[in-house]
Amino acid sequence: MNEDIMRTVLILGGYGNFGKRIAAALAAKGIDIIIAGRSADKAKTLADSLGTQARYAAFDANTDLADQIARLKPAVVVNTCGPFQEADYRIAETCIEAGTNYVDLADGRDFVTGIASLDEHAKAAGVAVVSGASTVPGLSSAVLEQYAPFFSRIDRLSFGISPGQRAERGLATTRGIMSYVGRPLKPFPGFRQPAFGWQDLYRQEYPVLGKRWMANCEIPDLDLLPSRYGIGQIRFSAGLELSLLHLGLWGLSWLVRAGLPFNLPEMAGPLLAMSDWFNSLGSGDGGMHMIIEGADQDGEPVTRKWFIVARDGTGPHIPTIPAILLAERQARGERLAPGAHPCLGLVTLDDYLAELKPLGIEAFEA
Repeated sequence: MNEDIMRTVLILGGYGNFGKRIAAALAAKGIDIIIAGRSADKAKTLADSLGTQARYAAFDANTDLADQIARLKPAVVVNTCGPFQEADYRIAETCIEAGTNYVDLADGRDFVTGIASLDEHAKAAGVAVVSGASTVPGLSSAVLEQYAPFFSRIDRLSFGISPGQRAERGLATTRGIMSYVGRPLKPFPGFRQPAFGWQDLYRQEYPVLGKRWMANCEIPDLDLLPSRYGIGQIRFSAGLELSLLHLGLWGLSWLVRAGLPFNLPEMAGPLLAMSDWFNSLGSGDGGMHMIIEGADQDGEPVTRKWFIVARDGTGPHIPTIPAILLAERQARGERLAPGAHPCLGLVTLDDYLAELKPLGIEAFEA
């Protein structure tokens, strides 16, 4: 097969919040990309801005993907079309049937943990299917892979993300969060049950950023990380920079919990637009924290704290890195093991941070 065709990456949702960053990064590396979405104008505009490495295609991935894969012959399909909390596996299954590798940025708990249901099919087709190639569990597992050798056991993991108010926010991500605000979360190890979305508030101290409010969120790591790393207790939270907005959403969570007929996912667009009214009160600075507690190799208590801080609106680049690195590898001819699985330990922390360094995004240890 032609070498240029083998190097092509097809990006679904390629002009969206994450897709456009993946497209720009891969094009800058000399990888041929195809920016795909329903809007030909938006896809063409972005492709034209990225130069000769970029082409575009306009189609509906849910109905036309098989024909487009046959026509475009990509080495790998990168799926950024969230929210994945509401998605099925038809896109991944289409890629398997076409013999084309697949990577997504899913953060839906059931979606990512359930991707293994496609494992036998993917292996039979010789196709690699990777779900959750994003901050969670891509970056979170990379941090744990780095620190696990210091521990004989991990008793507790507390981690979370707090984006800057002025960092670009996508509608799909917002809709995904709204799907579980005020609703009971599936059980997870070591936390009182039931836990509810965007409740159990606490304040987290970050280097540079100061303190941020945090609240419960539903992510695949709550299932994946305890089983892989033997973690006794786990808690993941997210927070908004502005207390007014964070506590306002917390208030909405109580109304949902009380049974009022709010359909917050359907309100995601207006709520996102309203939040932009407050941008002048916030910054573009956000971060992620991971606090790992347990015993060292001598059985003594040990705590390791890891933070990453993104300034000036660079935070939305962080979730894109695993997909960029995995797509680049496959476009350059590296073969990932066939099968369907979450993005656990597939990207090293060193490689992750090296990709972020030109953006001025920094990691801190304590």
